[in-house]
Amino acid sequence: MRLTMPDRKPRYGIEVVCEYGFRPLAHVLARLLAPLRVPPPAVALAACSAGIAAAVEIGRGELVAAALVLQLKTVLDNADGQLARLSGRVSAFGRYLDSESDLVVDAALFAALGLRLGPWLALAGFLALTFVLGANYNVERLYRRAGGEEAAAMPPAGDRPTRVLARVYALVYGPQDRVVEALARRRPRAWHRDAVAVWVLANFGLSTQLAVLGLCLVLGHPAVYLAVLVGCVAAVAVLALRRERLARRALQPIVVLE
Repeated sequence: MRLTMPDRKPRYGIEVVCEYGFRPLAHVLARLLAPLRVPPPAVALAACSAGIAAAVEIGRGELVAAALVLQLKTVLDNADGQLARLSGRVSAFGRYLDSESDLVVDAALFAALGLRLGPWLALAGFLALTFVLGANYNVERLYRRAGGEEAAAMPPAGDRPTRVLARVYALVYGPQDRVVEALARRRPRAWHRDAVAVWVLANFGLSTQLAVLGLCLVLGHPAVYLAVLVGCVAAVAVLALRRERLARRALQPIVVLE
Protein backbone atom coordinates (compact mmCIF):
# COMPACT_ATOMS: atom_id res chain seq x y z
CA MET A 1 0.00 0.00 0.00
CA ARG A 2 1.30 3.41 -0.94
CA LEU A 3 1.13 6.08 1.72
CA THR A 4 0.18 9.61 0.66
CA MET A 5 -0.55 12.44 3.09
CA PRO A 6 -0.82 16.20 2.70
CA ASP A 7 2.62 17.79 2.22
CA ARG A 8 4.30 14.38 2.53
CA LYS A 9 6.38 12.55 -0.03
CA PRO A 10 4.55 9.40 -1.22
CA ARG A 11 6.09 6.37 0.48
CA TYR A 12 5.59 2.63 0.62
CA GLY A 13 5.69 1.59 4.24
CA ILE A 14 5.23 3.68 7.35
CA GLU A 15 8.04 4.75 9.64
CA VAL A 16 5.80 4.72 12.69
CA VAL A 17 7.90 6.96 14.96
CA CYS A 18 8.21 9.55 12.22
CA GLU A 19 4.69 9.40 10.81
CA TYR A 20 2.86 9.67 14.12
CA GLY A 21 5.43 11.61 16.12
CA PHE A 22 7.74 13.91 14.21
CA ARG A 23 5.88 14.61 10.98
CA PRO A 24 2.75 16.10 12.61
CA LEU A 25 5.04 18.56 14.42
CA ALA A 26 6.94 19.23 11.20
CA HIS A 27 3.62 19.80 9.41
CA VAL A 28 2.69 22.56 11.89
CA LEU A 29 6.12 24.14 11.52
CA ALA A 30 5.97 24.03 7.72
CA ARG A 31 2.54 25.71 7.78
CA LEU A 32 3.95 28.47 9.97
CA LEU A 33 7.01 29.02 7.78
CA ALA A 34 5.25 28.95 4.41
CA PRO A 35 3.71 32.46 4.64
CA LEU A 36 7.09 33.85 5.70
CA ARG A 37 8.68 32.64 2.43
CA VAL A 38 11.44 30.84 4.32
CA PRO A 39 13.52 28.91 1.76
CA PRO A 40 13.39 25.13 2.36
CA PRO A 41 17.21 24.83 2.11
CA ALA A 42 17.45 27.25 5.06
CA VAL A 43 15.39 24.80 7.14
CA ALA A 44 17.65 21.95 6.00
CA LEU A 45 20.68 23.95 7.13
CA ALA A 46 18.98 24.65 10.46
CA ALA A 47 18.41 20.90 10.87
CA CYS A 48 22.08 20.27 10.10
CA SER A 49 23.13 22.93 12.62
CA ALA A 50 20.92 21.34 15.28
CA GLY A 51 22.47 17.94 14.59
CA ILE A 52 25.99 19.32 14.90
CA ALA A 53 24.98 21.12 18.12
CA ALA A 54 23.78 17.76 19.47
CA ALA A 55 27.17 16.26 18.63
CA VAL A 56 28.88 19.09 20.52
CA GLU A 57 26.67 18.40 23.55
CA ILE A 58 27.62 14.71 23.42
CA GLY A 59 31.27 15.72 23.39
CA ARG A 60 30.66 17.94 26.43
CA GLY A 61 28.95 15.08 28.27
CA GLU A 62 25.54 16.79 28.24
CA LEU A 63 23.68 13.72 27.03
CA VAL A 64 20.13 14.80 27.89
CA ALA A 65 20.60 18.13 26.16
CA ALA A 66 22.03 16.30 23.14
CA ALA A 67 19.01 14.01 23.03
CA LEU A 68 16.59 16.94 23.05
CA VAL A 69 18.45 18.85 20.34
CA LEU A 70 18.52 15.68 18.23
CA GLN A 71 14.73 15.52 18.27
CA LEU A 72 14.60 19.18 17.21
CA LYS A 73 16.89 18.24 14.34
CA THR A 74 14.46 15.52 13.27
CA VAL A 75 11.48 17.89 13.31
CA LEU A 76 13.38 20.41 11.19
CA ASP A 77 14.60 17.64 8.89
CA ASN A 78 11.01 16.60 8.22
CA ALA A 79 9.80 20.18 7.91
CA ASP A 80 12.10 21.20 5.07
CA GLY A 81 10.65 18.68 2.64
CA GLN A 82 7.10 19.41 3.70
CA LEU A 83 7.73 23.13 3.28
CA ALA A 84 9.18 22.58 -0.19
CA ARG A 85 6.16 20.57 -1.33
CA LEU A 86 3.69 22.91 0.36
CA SER A 87 5.17 26.00 -1.27
CA GLY A 88 5.96 24.43 -4.64
CA ARG A 89 9.72 24.92 -4.17
CA VAL A 90 10.97 21.35 -4.51
CA SER A 91 14.45 21.51 -6.06
CA ALA A 92 17.36 19.26 -6.93
CA PHE A 93 19.59 21.47 -4.77
CA GLY A 94 17.34 20.94 -1.76
CA ARG A 95 17.23 17.18 -2.18
CA TYR A 96 21.00 16.85 -2.47
CA LEU A 97 21.53 19.26 0.43
CA ASP A 98 19.13 17.29 2.64
CA SER A 99 20.82 13.94 1.96
CA GLU A 100 24.34 15.24 2.44
CA SER A 101 23.46 17.29 5.53
CA ASP A 102 22.18 14.10 7.15
CA LEU A 103 25.49 12.41 6.36
CA VAL A 104 27.43 15.30 7.92
CA VAL A 105 25.29 15.12 11.06
CA ASP A 106 25.71 11.34 11.31
CA ALA A 107 29.48 11.70 10.98
CA ALA A 108 29.56 14.43 13.65
CA LEU A 109 27.43 12.37 16.04
CA PHE A 110 29.62 9.29 15.75
CA ALA A 111 32.77 11.39 16.02
CA ALA A 112 31.41 12.71 19.33
CA LEU A 113 30.38 9.21 20.43
CA GLY A 114 33.93 8.11 19.62
CA LEU A 115 35.17 10.27 22.50
CA ARG A 116 33.15 8.09 24.86
CA LEU A 117 33.15 4.69 23.13
CA GLY A 118 36.43 4.69 21.24
CA PRO A 119 37.09 5.61 17.62
CA TRP A 120 36.85 2.12 16.12
CA LEU A 121 33.47 1.33 17.67
CA ALA A 122 32.20 4.72 16.57
CA LEU A 123 33.46 4.17 13.02
CA ALA A 124 31.79 0.76 12.90
CA GLY A 125 28.55 2.33 14.13
CA PHE A 126 28.70 5.05 11.49
CA LEU A 127 29.27 2.52 8.71
CA ALA A 128 26.45 0.33 10.04
CA LEU A 129 24.02 3.24 10.13
CA THR A 130 24.99 4.32 6.60
CA PHE A 131 24.47 0.77 5.36
CA VAL A 132 21.04 0.43 7.00
CA LEU A 133 19.81 3.79 5.69
CA GLY A 134 21.07 2.91 2.21
CA ALA A 135 19.24 -0.41 2.33
CA ASN A 136 16.04 1.40 3.31
CA TYR A 137 16.32 3.83 0.39
CA ASN A 138 17.32 1.31 -2.25
CA VAL A 139 14.83 -1.42 -1.36
CA GLU A 140 11.93 1.02 -1.64
CA ARG A 141 13.33 2.42 -4.89
CA LEU A 142 13.57 -1.04 -6.43
CA TYR A 143 10.16 -2.02 -5.09
CA ARG A 144 8.71 0.92 -7.00
CA ARG A 145 10.54 -0.15 -10.13
CA ALA A 146 9.34 -3.75 -9.81
CA GLY A 147 5.78 -2.41 -9.69
CA GLY A 148 6.25 -0.54 -12.95
CA GLU A 149 6.57 2.82 -11.23
CA GLU A 150 9.25 5.37 -11.88
CA ALA A 151 12.01 4.52 -9.42
CA ALA A 152 12.82 7.24 -6.95
CA ALA A 153 16.13 8.74 -7.99
CA MET A 154 18.06 11.89 -7.36
CA PRO A 155 17.18 14.55 -9.96
CA PRO A 156 19.64 15.86 -12.57
CA ALA A 157 21.84 18.72 -11.45
CA GLY A 158 21.32 22.17 -12.91
CA ASP A 159 23.33 25.13 -11.62
CA ARG A 160 26.88 24.95 -10.32
CA PRO A 161 26.08 24.55 -6.58
CA THR A 162 23.72 21.70 -7.41
CA ARG A 163 26.34 20.04 -9.61
CA VAL A 164 28.85 20.20 -6.76
CA LEU A 165 26.39 18.53 -4.39
CA ALA A 166 25.53 15.96 -7.08
CA ARG A 167 29.23 15.01 -7.42
CA VAL A 168 29.55 14.59 -3.66
CA TYR A 169 26.39 12.47 -3.62
CA ALA A 170 27.73 10.23 -6.41
CA LEU A 171 31.05 9.84 -4.59
CA VAL A 172 29.49 8.92 -1.24
CA TYR A 173 26.36 6.99 -2.17
CA GLY A 174 27.19 5.82 -5.70
CA PRO A 175 29.15 2.64 -4.78
CA GLN A 176 26.38 1.26 -2.60
CA ASP A 177 23.72 2.08 -5.20
CA ARG A 178 25.75 0.29 -7.88
CA VAL A 179 26.02 -2.82 -5.72
CA VAL A 180 22.24 -2.83 -5.26
CA GLU A 181 21.73 -2.40 -9.00
CA ALA A 182 24.02 -5.36 -9.67
CA LEU A 183 21.97 -7.49 -7.30
CA ALA A 184 18.78 -6.30 -8.97
CA ARG A 185 20.02 -7.48 -12.37
CA ARG A 186 20.42 -10.99 -10.97
CA ARG A 187 16.67 -11.19 -10.30
CA PRO A 188 15.10 -8.63 -12.64
CA ARG A 189 11.53 -9.93 -12.32
CA ALA A 190 11.22 -11.32 -8.85
CA TRP A 191 13.85 -10.06 -6.46
CA HIS A 192 12.31 -6.84 -5.16
CA ARG A 193 8.56 -7.44 -4.95
CA ASP A 194 8.77 -7.77 -1.19
CA ALA A 195 6.39 -5.54 0.76
CA VAL A 196 7.53 -7.05 4.07
CA ALA A 197 11.10 -5.84 3.55
CA VAL A 198 9.89 -2.39 2.53
CA TRP A 199 7.75 -2.00 5.64
CA VAL A 200 10.38 -3.37 8.03
CA LEU A 201 13.17 -1.23 6.60
CA ALA A 202 10.95 1.86 6.65
CA ASN A 203 11.14 1.64 10.43
CA PHE A 204 14.94 1.68 10.32
CA GLY A 205 14.83 5.24 8.92
CA LEU A 206 16.86 8.15 10.24
CA SER A 207 14.04 9.63 12.33
CA THR A 208 13.70 6.34 14.21
CA GLN A 209 17.47 5.94 14.51
CA LEU A 210 17.89 9.37 16.10
CA ALA A 211 14.92 8.80 18.41
CA VAL A 212 16.50 5.56 19.65
CA LEU A 213 19.90 7.23 20.00
CA GLY A 214 18.22 10.02 21.97
CA LEU A 215 16.65 7.49 24.31
CA CYS A 216 20.01 5.80 24.86
CA LEU A 217 21.56 9.17 25.63
CA VAL A 218 18.85 10.06 28.14
CA LEU A 219 19.39 6.71 29.87
CA GLY A 220 23.12 7.43 29.96
CA HIS A 221 24.07 4.36 27.89
CA PRO A 222 24.99 5.50 24.35
CA ALA A 223 26.83 2.21 23.78
CA VAL A 224 23.46 0.46 23.73
CA TYR A 225 22.73 2.22 20.45
CA LEU A 226 25.60 0.31 18.82
CA ALA A 227 23.86 -2.92 19.82
CA VAL A 228 20.68 -1.60 18.20
CA LEU A 229 22.60 -0.97 14.98
CA VAL A 230 24.01 -4.49 15.05
CA GLY A 231 20.42 -5.74 15.30
CA CYS A 232 19.40 -3.58 12.33
CA VAL A 233 22.25 -4.91 10.19
CA ALA A 234 21.32 -8.48 11.16
CA ALA A 235 17.70 -7.79 10.23
CA VAL A 236 18.76 -6.49 6.80
CA ALA A 237 20.78 -9.69 6.26
CA VAL A 238 17.81 -11.87 7.26
CA LEU A 239 15.51 -9.96 4.91
CA ALA A 240 18.01 -10.35 2.07
CA LEU A 241 18.26 -14.11 2.63
CA ARG A 242 14.47 -14.36 2.83
CA ARG A 243 14.06 -12.38 -0.39
CA GLU A 244 16.59 -14.57 -2.18
CA ARG A 245 14.78 -17.73 -1.08
CA LEU A 246 11.43 -16.36 -2.24
CA ALA A 247 12.93 -15.22 -5.52
CA ARG A 248 14.42 -18.63 -6.24
CA ARG A 249 11.11 -20.26 -5.48
CA ALA A 250 9.32 -17.88 -7.83
CA LEU A 251 11.77 -18.62 -10.63
CA GLN A 252 11.60 -22.41 -10.32
CA PRO A 253 9.93 -24.03 -13.33
CA ILE A 254 6.48 -25.42 -12.75
CA VAL A 255 6.36 -29.18 -13.34
CA VAL A 256 3.08 -30.40 -14.78
CA LEU A 257 2.31 -34.03 -14.02
CA GLU A 258 0.42 -35.84 -16.77
